Order: sequence, then C-alpha cells, then structure tokens
Amino acid sequence: MTDGTNPPSNPQPQPAPGDGGYGFPPVPPAPANGYGYPPGPPAQGGGGGFGPAPQQWAQGLPDMGAPAAPGAPGGPGFPGGPGAPGPFAPQPDQPDWEAMADRSAAEKRKKRLWMTGGAVTVLALLAGGGAFLLLGGDKGGNEAVDDKQSPPASESASPSPSGSKSKAPVDNTPTVKDDPTQIRDRSGKAPLKMGPDAGVFPIEKRFEIRTKGNENSYAESEKRVVDTAKSFTVSAHVWNRAPKGRQIAVSQGNEKSYAFELGLDQVNGKPTWVFRVQTGDQGAEATAVTVTGESPKMEKTFSTLTGTYDAERKQIALYVNGKKTGEAPVPGIFQAQGPLELARSRHEDKWTAPWNGAMETVQTYGSVLSPAQIDTLKPGRVDAKTKPTGSWLLY
Repeated sequence: MTDGTNPPSNPQPQPAPGDGGYGFPPVPPAPANGYGYPPGPPAQGGGGGFGPAPQQWAQGLPDMGAPAAPGAPGGPGFPGGPGAPGPFAPQPDQPDWEAMADRSAAEKRKKRLWMTGGAVTVLALLAGGGAFLLLGGDKGGNEAVDDKQSPPASESASPSPSGSKSKAPVDNTPTVKDDPTQIRDRSGKAPLKMGPDAGVFPIEKRFEIRTKGNENSYAESEKRVVDTAKSFTVSAHVWNRAPKGRQIAVSQGNEKSYAFELGLDQVNGKPTWVFRVQTGDQGAEATAVTVTGESPKMEKTFSTLTGTYDAERKQIALYVNGKKTGEAPVPGIFQAQGPLELARSRHEDKWTAPWNGAMETVQTYGSVLSPAQIDTLKPGRVDAKTKPTGSWLLY
C-alpha cells in the first residue's frame, strides 16, 4: 500500500545539447577517434581508426528498460553516456538522408546538362542549315561544295567532294629515297652522288650541301646534264667559308678538262666570282674565256651566281644576285660528255678547285634565261616559264 503519493522514480538521462542521443542522427566524431576523413590513430581494441571496436558499441548502449545508475554503462560518468558524445550502434532501419539528397542533386544536374546539350545541338543544326542555304545548296537540292572550303594542298592531296582536284603537297625531301648519299633531282633524273666528306644538312625549312674543300668532298651526276653545244643557264646559291684561291661550286667536263665552271677565283690578286668556259678540247689557259663579278660581301654570306651561254649570239654572261656583272663573246664551248660536278672542277686530268662552304638551289636550264627571268631566281624558286633540266636542294 501507499500513502497516496506517487512513488519516487529516477528520470531517463537526457542527451546533452547538440548530442544526437543514442540513435539517429550521430554527432560529429571526436577528433582523435572519428569515423570520417582523415581517420585518427587506431583506437585500442581493434577499432581500426574509426572509433571503438564493435564490441564496445554494445557496452556503450544503456538498458532502455531501466535507468542506468551513475558510473554504470550508459549512465552519467561512463564514456559514451549522457555526459559526453559517445559511439553509437549502426541503425540499419534508418534511411541515409544525406546520400539520398546527393543522388537527387546529381539527377537534377544530369537533367540540366541533357537539356542544355539538346539546345546547343538544335542551334548548331539550325546554323548549319543556314550556312548550307547560303553557301552549299543549289535550287535543285543538290549539294555544291565551295572550292574555298576545300583543305589546302599541304593537308590533302585527294580530290574534294565536288570532284575538283586539290594540289598535291610539295615533296621537299633533299635526298633519294632509301639512299641519303644521293641528292634528289627535283626536275629530271640526275641525282648527285656525294663523296664521303660531303653531306646534306637541314637549315630551318631548307637543306644545303656542305663541303670541306678537299678531294673527297663533292657531288656528281652519273651522266651529262648540260648540253654545252646549245644555249644553257646554270645557277647556284652559294656560301663560302674563306674566299681564297680557286674554288668552283658547279662545273661540267670530261676526264681531261672542264667545259664550264662557276664559282670563285683570284683575279689580279683580288677574290672575285667567275663564270669560265673552255673553247678548246685540251683545256689550255689560252682557250679559256672568263667573265667576273663582285658582291659587297663574298665571305660567309650567301650569294646567287648565274652563268648563261647564248649559242646563237656566241656569248656568255655572269649574274651575281640577279644583276649582270659581265659578258664576253666566245667562238663556242668545248662539248664535254662528262657528269655535272658540285664543289670541284677538272683541269689538266686532275680534280682541282674544291669548294669550302655550302650551297643550295642548284639549277640548270636548256636555254638562256633573260635578265628579267634571272632576277626572279630567288633561293628555293625556279623560273615559272621555263622548266629546269635539273634542280637540287630546292625549298
């Protein structure tokens, strides 16, 4: 029996402010043993760095049927009790609201991207249709490709969709395929075989042959290139390391003597450019005819030398950098059948006058070019009206 008053009772411990209680949702983990990122040092008891071990979670839960005594598990003063944030057991029956919210936001973002992409596609199709109406469509509904829209020649060598042929890319390969010792003839079929001390080297977008000024530093064709019985033009863009003595850049002759030579020599003790021809078959000095020319700088700088022979007028001429520097009458030129030579000349049964330097854009023509044509013979170019009989190291 009672005296009519309610018996005393112990109230349930209440969660501390900010604490999530024993169930959902959890509070932020303690910095030392949290379950988020980055993990703290592993807790003793096998928690793996994410708080107390699973067996400790059960010890930290109070008996929901009776209040916990002070100091007892789940009571005040016990770790994990109402006095401090403690570990909690997983709640499999509770939904993960945060994950659901993230998935919902991701779906919304994906939907917005699809809508934006669809709008851009529609605009692109409309713009393309407008361009077709302005540039590509004819009245009959057939597509007509504008030639201006075709790829440049350097990008495509195949016919365009309209059937018009685009130009093939220019092949600037300096040597014969599979044989780097032969300089490729860009106009004919006369490659130049290099000696062991000569070589082709790239300089920016062009190529040049370099020679050392010795008997093994040269290049020659297999057979005759220039018919000296007829009019001809020979030209080369040359660079000399030191204008001393006789040095010939281009020549042609036979086993005994040159028929013509183009290069550098000493005249009256002064270096000068020369174009020299042999009128007798013995190669004597008395039967040689020379025209000369100068340039402001003849050492370690490029100069364009051009020699011409007019068979009708019986006259030779020399041009330096496109300007005529001299001319002379000749009775004719010795018709040698030997090969074309770079960086040397034949004289009295011997190889002489080795070139010490470099050269490029070597050309021969089976006619005498006019002064206007010669003035357009810039490095890397040929005369547009007359096809060369041979051309090497163009760019």
